[in-house]
Amino acid sequence: MSKILTNIDQLDLNGTYTYADYLLWQFSERVELIKGKILKMSPAPSRKHQTVSRELTFLFGDVFRGTACKMYIAPFDVRLIDYKKSTNDEQVHTVVQPDLCIICDVSKLDDRGCLGAPDLVVEILSPGNSKKEMGVKFDLYEENKIKEYWIVEPAENSIFVYTLKNGKYIGLKPCIEGEKIKSPLFPELDFEIEKIFKEN
Repeated sequence: MSKILTNIDQLDLNGTYTYADYLLWQFSERVELIKGKILKMSPAPSRKHQTVSRELTFLFGDVFRGTACKMYIAPFDVRLIDYKKSTNDEQVHTVVQPDLCIICDVSKLDDRGCLGAPDLVVEILSPGNSKKEMGVKFDLYEENKIKEYWIVEPAENSIFVYTLKNGKYIGLKPCIEGEKIKSPLFPELDFEIEKIFKEN
């Protein structure tokens, strides 16, 4: 019988795990599960990361408040890949915590988070997780047919938007300071880039 773990050192970081295992982890480190493999998340986000996350939350909140689509911010579990509508925790091998996500099919929501692909996912890069977000998660989100994926780069004050077309992500022109960003999937998401990178 599985037991609750309170120290990440009790895990074999090269082992393979399921969502059922993940539910028993009660250590302080934040981790994600990618196809059964543990991926450590960055330590506490930087102040700029927090600023960007806050401003995005305000802007997205204004657009989606009162609509059928729901917005969630990290920490919020999204279970992907071989998920089952039976919510059999032993069948789920991927759990991620996007910085922000939009889910319009509320049947995917339960008390534990989202079971299936959100419509839009936003990841804010940190110095320690850039390769993970740009590589592993890009492939993961594309494979799971997440319709739109934003990668926010605070160090460069820029945003990269990818939309799914014929099962593959198509990258739009990078959005940089002095420009506006407009979501292809949700045109009402339309704002000046400076709004999310401002310091206040």
